[in-house]
Amino acid sequence: MGEIILSLQNISKNFGEGDVLRSINLDVQRGEFITLLGASGCGKTTTLRIISGLETPDTGSVLLSGRDVTHMPPESREVNTVFQSYALFPHMNVEKNVAYGLKLRHMSKAEISARVDEMLRLVQMEDFKKRMPAQLSGGQRQRVAIARALAPAPKLLLLDEPLGALDLQLRRAMQVELKRLQKQLGITFIYITHDQEEALNMSDRIAVMRNGTFEQIGTPEEIYEHPATRYCAEFIGRSTLFDAKVASISGDVAHVSTAQGDALCPAAGLHTGEDVLLCVRTERLRYSAQPVEGFSIAGEATLNRYTGGALITHVRLADGREAAASGDGRMADAPAPGTRLYLYWPASAACVVGGGAHA
Repeated sequence: MGEIILSLQNISKNFGEGDVLRSINLDVQRGEFITLLGASGCGKTTTLRIISGLETPDTGSVLLSGRDVTHMPPESREVNTVFQSYALFPHMNVEKNVAYGLKLRHMSKAEISARVDEMLRLVQMEDFKKRMPAQLSGGQRQRVAIARALAPAPKLLLLDEPLGALDLQLRRAMQVELKRLQKQLGITFIYITHDQEEALNMSDRIAVMRNGTFEQIGTPEEIYEHPATRYCAEFIGRSTLFDAKVASISGDVAHVSTAQGDALCPAAGLHTGEDVLLCVRTERLRYSAQPVEGFSIAGEATLNRYTGGALITHVRLADGREAAASGDGRMADAPAPGTRLYLYWPASAACVVGGGAHA
């Protein structure tokens, strides 16, 4: 394990209308890109403000490189923040915006000039140093904001939904750029977003937040392939959930029964008679005109969508829920609404949420 650069220990916060954070704990390693992911109001921004020193927790401690900074003001911490609004000084050009934090550190003019040029080259904005913020596009302003935050070489860079105001294509391009910058510089990034795709694409680890606590902390693959809770299974990716009971186990395959029919899933860690929650991702859920061995979950086609890489068919199940399944081909090949279909998946493609009901 690498050096722990940030440690949140039993952090709680209440603003008078209930707990915003409830005894959260998190250790972040040096050079790690970790994302706090969750819906609005889950506590992401409050956590970031406590790390930066803009808020003080009611209980708990914030340690930066082993030093307790819980009650230190923001300017005493080697932490910088990039906001969604960019927060550039409108009366300063690009060069002066990036130099601002360096001047506060009383660096020499030569040192400031060299560092500004280095940062602008890093974000590919060296040709825009004399431009004013109003003369830049949203993506360019975001690059300048990142350069300004990186210039003082903080131990931690906090990013508060910094790409939220950008259009989809630019946002995806900036995701790649931010990840490249982070790995190139080796600076620890703590990123907050409600965009699950963004979190999966960029992070070394993801901390899924809900109601002021962490539901699950793990790598993108761990979060996606092995969700720890129903909330994680539903919030991350597109999936269909089935409450099931293990009927029998044959080698590494478990035969389960659901209210919609029989199915298969991995047997690892399961026991006959156990109640489990199955999660099947949309891209792994298939349909057929005839039942597939081991499966008897039937439904009725209701809607077809062509997504460019797959044909998504919605199937209404016996309980009224709709499952979205992936198929190959074009819209011309799609089953007509009302067609009876049978759902199935490779047994290894389903995951048991939390490793089993009693895990």
